[in-house]
Amino acid sequence: MDSKDYLVELRESTGMTRKEFCEYFEIPYRTVQDWELGNRKMPDYLLRLMEYKIRMEQGIKDGKELENNK
Repeated sequence: MDSKDYLVELRESTGMTRKEFCEYFEIPYRTVQDWELGNRKMPDYLLRLMEYKIRMEQGIKDGKELENNK
């Protein structure tokens, strides 16, 4: 799974809209949009940090586990 698909899966697992997700992480909407559409590649370390923050602060709804990002 590439990072753009993983980012979408991560965001959707929180139940957040793209706008809410951007506000939560204080990242410009257009940046996240470009990452999700594959127009720009997000740094892998950032994806791992985002997942960690979500897991620690909110957990994954309904106990849904995400695939490991490889």
